[in-house]
Amino acid sequence: MNRSSLGLRIPQGMRDLLPEEMAVQDQLEGEIVSLFKLWAYQKVATPALEYGACLQPDEEKDDHFYKFFDRQGQVLVVRPELTTPIARMVSSRLKGSELPLRLCYSADVFRAESNQNREFRQAGVELIGSDAPLADAEVIALAIESLRKLGLKDFQFNLGHMGIFSGIMDELKIDGQFRLKYQELLAHKDLVGIEGIVERSEFSDSAKKILSKIPHFHGQAEMLEEVLEWSQSPLLQEAVASLRKVYEYLKDFNVQEYVALDLGILRGFSYYTGVIFEGYVRDIGYPIVEGGRYDALYGEFGYALPATGFAMNLGALAERMSPKTKPCPEVLVYGEDVSQVIQTVQKLRQQGVQAEMSIGNSSPLEAEKLAKRKGIGQVKKVL
Repeated sequence: MNRSSLGLRIPQGMRDLLPEEMAVQDQLEGEIVSLFKLWAYQKVATPALEYGACLQPDEEKDDHFYKFFDRQGQVLVVRPELTTPIARMVSSRLKGSELPLRLCYSADVFRAESNQNREFRQAGVELIGSDAPLADAEVIALAIESLRKLGLKDFQFNLGHMGIFSGIMDELKIDGQFRLKYQELLAHKDLVGIEGIVERSEFSDSAKKILSKIPHFHGQAEMLEEVLEWSQSPLLQEAVASLRKVYEYLKDFNVQEYVALDLGILRGFSYYTGVIFEGYVRDIGYPIVEGGRYDALYGEFGYALPATGFAMNLGALAERMSPKTKPCPEVLVYGEDVSQVIQTVQKLRQQGVQAEMSIGNSSPLEAEKLAKRKGIGQVKKVL
């Protein structure tokens, strides 16, 4: 069999990780997961494959999933995110656990999208069983602390609430295809598209003014006073009160300097119901952190619980960072007596020393040259 053509390629959007790249990702993952555990989150794992009915109950809905059939004819989906699989796991295997549950993860996800990598490492947390604004503030503060833990300084979090958007739409009596199209354009921050459909609509001038202003409503807590003038919807009133409370708690966490309110953000997954947020890092053109409240998801699994959380794209962060240390052994061991070389290497490894055994290089000169080529700092000869 000749593998020299297609056999040397990988599917579009997938990546090989070389030792240096893997070292960076491992460093980031280790630091992030350690921080999650420090905040009392326990690590879990779910399968890479889930039944389609778990991740996509509406089979007609367009998606970016990798799907195929198993031998029994069941639709399988390669996980595009971890929130829904964890909801399935909690609803089936952790039902009745003491609440709130704090779970974390780090795993590869797969999305059939053309504008980003289709496979990347994602790390995140889920806080399950509390509908309090303090729970939302905790996960946002943890997301911010995660970026700070990695040494990042130039980043920004945008904070919004799904209820504000829904309340305004209900007050203006906007529904049907226009609402769906407007929501899609807003989620993609297509300001030109929004301007076009608003201008062509038959709504009142006051409604058009509000619809045109929503994408640009970005700032601090004071702007919420104006939002309350747009609508008397109970949904909007509750959303504003919740958002204010979360924003206040972020002061107590001492992270509010990284946060701005933004009414123009809408999360891509349909299960979000309350506070939503995005984290942007300089020179990366899409959110590196995405999260929010999703109080309806667990009810779909027959275990109605409020929940909130976030996911971080570790793969994108790893691509722009250099390893803190070069991934290479600390010691190269060589000698003519192979048995003694093996024993020496084993003892070093038991002591926690990264040791490489020289194979076929028994002279000092050969060993020194090999160590220099590989960046190994110490050479040890076994007599």
